[in-house]
Amino acid sequence: MVMLPTKIRHVTEHDLDACYAIESVCYTSDAASREKIQKRIQMYPEGFLVAESNGQIMGMINSGSTNREDITDEAFKDMVGHVRDGKNIVIYSLAVLPEFQGSGVSKELMSKFIGISKDMKKEKILLICKTNLIPYYQKYGFLYGGKSKSTHGGFAWHEMYLSVNVD
Repeated sequence: MVMLPTKIRHVTEHDLDACYAIESVCYTSDAASREKIQKRIQMYPEGFLVAESNGQIMGMINSGSTNREDITDEAFKDMVGHVRDGKNIVIYSLAVLPEFQGSGVSKELMSKFIGISKDMKKEKILLICKTNLIPYYQKYGFLYGGKSKSTHGGFAWHEMYLSVNVD
């Protein structure tokens, strides 16, 4: 696969349709609605990055922030309980269009996201993922936190966390 020049930047309202399309292609029964993506863009653009090349959005990573450690509440994905200055940042989705998967786009997004989380003085990055993605997140230093109580989309989920600002 050819490496494309990629720009990682914060999301804007103009990216909504592209981000929703990526979410819809990359997730099935567990995809966020267009309204949820829009709410994430409006409420927490500093925690929402996109990867762009030649004007095309190829991937995204989006999140919310909380003081909680338990992230299994489905309402949180709809930004209910979001606290902009919360101590933890929670990844909702990391997604790259299939034609760009394997080209390093997700690595660029994740690296930039970890850096921004540190800059925002977050203590931990939290996420839940499917079983097959545990090794992927472990490559970035995420530790396994156990099986999640979430059954979103009818799937088994696993909690992962990365401490980013520990003294």
